[in-house]
Amino acid sequence: LRVYGPTESQRVVFGDVCPLLTSLLDGYNVCVMAHGQTGSGKSYTMLGPHPRGKEPQSDLGIVPRAVEELFRLISENPSTSPQVEISMVEVYNNDIFDLLAKDSSAVVSGVKREAMTAKDRRKEATPPTCEAASSATDLLRLIRRGLQLRAQHPTQVHEDSSRSHLIVTMTVTTAHCSDSTTDQQFSPPLGELVCPPHPPVVGRRRSGSGPVWALDPAGRLQQVRTQLQLVDLAGSECAGVSGVTGPALRETSWINRSLAALADVLGALSERHGHVPYRNSKLTHLLRGSLEGGDAKLLVILCISPSQKHVVQTLQGLGFGTRARQVERGQTRRQPPSPGWGSPNRPG
Repeated sequence: LRVYGPTESQRVVFGDVCPLLTSLLDGYNVCVMAHGQTGSGKSYTMLGPHPRGKEPQSDLGIVPRAVEELFRLISENPSTSPQVEISMVEVYNNDIFDLLAKDSSAVVSGVKREAMTAKDRRKEATPPTCEAASSATDLLRLIRRGLQLRAQHPTQVHEDSSRSHLIVTMTVTTAHCSDSTTDQQFSPPLGELVCPPHPPVVGRRRSGSGPVWALDPAGRLQQVRTQLQLVDLAGSECAGVSGVTGPALRETSWINRSLAALADVLGALSERHGHVPYRNSKLTHLLRGSLEGGDAKLLVILCISPSQKHVVQTLQGLGFGTRARQVERGQTRRQPPSPGWGSPNRPG
């Protein structure tokens, strides 16, 4: 548990996030989410003060700092040559929208993604658009493009209030060459990189575009795919305080309901219930992989208003944090290597 004062810099806050990026490259999934009432500083913490423009380096939020740090770490060990992909979705009025998708005219417009019922009766969202990025500049350009489509609406509390939950997912795929005595990371020349038409998927996670696969001379390939989820939750709010009416009131209702569903999931996990209600909300459905079991290292940042008039929302936010701390996730597991395309161990 760490408490930040109102004068703490963005750099100090990111200092506690930074080690998780090393964990990401070491084979662990990571999720960082910001929770709090409208106007408490969630988007500032995650994105910075001006997410759609250029902000001073000192004001950068967790998302752009994580991008820069990720590629800095990759540059320190270029022999691994991991592939980095990004997807961006928002949950708006309990619907999922792909912020990097293009319409039939090849114009980025944000495409609604339905949650379908799979054969095992689990809800599965249509895989979002995944874009590959070879540098921090490329990745930040894609993030800015997606943010231009995010739903926002002014309220009496915040003139630029986010009306959706934003989930930025960075997928890192690293090829590993294995032999009878040792497993080691393997980076072949560019000409030996191949992309299969139908690559297998590791665990529950699916990507809209397949990873690049590297074959060792004997055709033995293993790949490790890890994910970093950066989540800017929409702010909880009281309609009487925010002054919203009409369509904005409907947005507020869905925001509060989805946040309540997330709190219910954390409560069920902390109390070790046999049934955890992930399907009660599209938000909890999308975050399931980061919440259950030991599949991911999870960091929750609570943004709290110091104002006396917001004491009710402050107590609710602290209650959410208490539930999150009570979840016993067990030992976090690394993502295991899986046989790749062309490997003799690959099934089928």
